[in-house]
Amino acid sequence: MLLDDETIKKIRRLIIFTVIVVLLGANWRSVLSLLLYLTGLFRPFIMGACMAFVLNVLMRSIEKRLSGIKKPHIRRGLSLGGAFLLLLVILFLVVMVVVPQLAASLISLSNRIPAFVQNSLELLETYLEDNPELLTYVGSMAPDWNAVYEQAKGFLSLGLESLLSGSFLAVRSIAGAVANFGIGLFFAIYLLLGKETLKSQAARTIRALVPRRHAERIFHVAELSERKFSGFITGQCLEACILGLMFFLTLTILRLPYALLVGVLIAFTALIPVFGAFIGFFVCAFLMLVQSPADVIIFAVLFLVLQQIEGNLIYPHVVGGSVDLPAVWVLMAVTVGGSMFGVFGMIFFIPLFSVLYALLRERVHRSLSEQQRKSGPKEGVLHKSDKKQENLRENPLK
Repeated sequence: MLLDDETIKKIRRLIIFTVIVVLLGANWRSVLSLLLYLTGLFRPFIMGACMAFVLNVLMRSIEKRLSGIKKPHIRRGLSLGGAFLLLLVILFLVVMVVVPQLAASLISLSNRIPAFVQNSLELLETYLEDNPELLTYVGSMAPDWNAVYEQAKGFLSLGLESLLSGSFLAVRSIAGAVANFGIGLFFAIYLLLGKETLKSQAARTIRALVPRRHAERIFHVAELSERKFSGFITGQCLEACILGLMFFLTLTILRLPYALLVGVLIAFTALIPVFGAFIGFFVCAFLMLVQSPADVIIFAVLFLVLQQIEGNLIYPHVVGGSVDLPAVWVLMAVTVGGSMFGVFGMIFFIPLFSVLYALLRERVHRSLSEQQRKSGPKEGVLHKSDKKQENLRENPLK
């Protein structure tokens, strides 16, 4: 049997692909180590690309409002500076609200500790007076103080060495993190200032190296990803602001303490999907426990009520509408992303799953359309199976 050139090329590509998959599977540990090494090597640039993407959402909104400025480079510089300035103002306001309140709560807690210790000692003395046999039993268990002294001395010497080495590692890691952040920041500025040029260069490179059909597919996936990620960032920030404002107004009406602090903390931690608001809840509940323990119960009930309103009414319309992702997929994305990459994974995997969901929906719709086109309508009448298939084509994943 003679094979044409196109079939031979397909067989050759299939063989090469199979060999590559087998080699990668046989050496997956080495491949994983190489990927981790490359990720660490390019970490500043990955960080810079992420910062550029987030800043671009804000910068694009500012740039639209500066459309009256005719010179593009001036408009771009002003929009980039405005984005950085707005972020710095937000961070400054958050710090100015949170830090003084936290400091005051910690000072109040430290002032109450001596009284708590004194009351505890008095209760212990009263209990020992009522139970003298317990005091005798405790006295019989007196430790060997010489052995305790030697153990403590050895522990302190080892602890001092560990403290010095740990301090050195901490300083080195902090210096590395600052250096990576600085490099990433400059890389983000470079990307934002020349994003049109870089986008054009990337498109031309892909068209030159990839067949046209695959190139168009890459462009479609890139456009879809940009739209989903931008919509998620915008929706998540808007949802966090709404939730923080709800807590601030409700606590103010009920005259509970720390209304502004709770609103800011809840809004800031709500940027983490699904579980972020609970982090803010525990911090705020601790602060209220120091001030007035009875208010914690009211705050807990209020938190549950507002969380239900936010989860069932606000989040599906604000964030769910921006990423077009069902609630089950959102929960799956948060769980998988959090288990793999922590908080960053929770934030990143929701728009990633949204892109995968949209691509899968397009694939299902295209396959059903092809099946419908091949089978064709029967005498212009839709039977039950045809109606079911028609509904599947309209909502392929439902």
